[in-house]
Amino acid sequence: MRIFVPGRLCLFGEHSDWAGEYRRINPEIEKGYTLIVGTNQGIYADIKPHPTELIIHASLNDGRRYETFRLPMESHTLKCVAQEGGFFSYAAGTAYQFVTRYGVGGLEVDNYLTDLPIQKGLSSSAAFCVLIARAFNRLYDLKMTIGEEMELAYLGERTTPSLCGRMDQACAYGNRPILMIFDGEQVDHYELKVSQDLYFVIVDLAGSKNTQEILRRLNECYPFATNTVKQNVQKYLGSISAKITLAAVEAIQLGDAQFLGTLMTKAQAEFDQHIVPACPSQLTANKLHLLLNHEPLQPYIFGGKGVGSQGDGTAQLIVKNQESQRQAIKVIQRDFPQMQALQLTISTLS
Repeated sequence: MRIFVPGRLCLFGEHSDWAGEYRRINPEIEKGYTLIVGTNQGIYADIKPHPTELIIHASLNDGRRYETFRLPMESHTLKCVAQEGGFFSYAAGTAYQFVTRYGVGGLEVDNYLTDLPIQKGLSSSAAFCVLIARAFNRLYDLKMTIGEEMELAYLGERTTPSLCGRMDQACAYGNRPILMIFDGEQVDHYELKVSQDLYFVIVDLAGSKNTQEILRRLNECYPFATNTVKQNVQKYLGSISAKITLAAVEAIQLGDAQFLGTLMTKAQAEFDQHIVPACPSQLTANKLHLLLNHEPLQPYIFGGKGVGSQGDGTAQLIVKNQESQRQAIKVIQRDFPQMQALQLTISTLS
């Protein structure tokens, strides 16, 4: 059986997924709202059952292959490998969830192609967890819904040292835009329809960031804000982000690319003001801002912002049309040759 799972682009509302979960402790925290869509790039794999082992043949997005990974389908071993962290911890963590809940046999995964940038805020780790969850679901005929696949993939990633929220696994929905609302333990999903094709450029900034440090520092601002920095973080991830994200939901349904660009620019400015002081070493993001403000790009774009946990990982630009998408990529390739630019189209056919 062959499976494709895309990455996940958070258009708006980054970090509000885990922030909204803190409502179970502090009800005064606002609900979290995120607007996400699957990327056109992702993880491709052939899958088949194995009687006793978890076997992974994995590819990187530069074409290199990892050495084959093998583990017995034994809960204690899977959990220990997951908790150690590292590339294969995500597969081990998800397999651990399935073997303890469903008593499944093993799995062999040939991840023959990955064209999704790794560790760039596009949820490559979540995509791999969803891939493993979907493989178990389909091969062992577990009859799980997409939401149930997402939940097991989330629990699998949280078995590792990752501090991901529940937003990342929405890559399970594919290329459709999804509004997610986070209220304590409650998560609601709403599929959106677009009335016109929307064109984006996703840019690997060729920088570096420590996502775990970002999440650690921002989580320190919850569940109760004890100083101005923490109050500002809660304000942005609450009311400010919610207002911008809900406006973006309307814009995406109308296919209004120009308004989406305005909202992206506003979201980035508010993020810089309210969030960056909580983790300046990772979030100041000089490369991100250099790209967003690059004058030769301006004729082709309506706006842009950081992606995922933000920092110098990945940027998203919304462009005016398909030709502008091509021209923007040409500018980036010419002026920022170390960066990698990818196309993303949200289609009315998604």
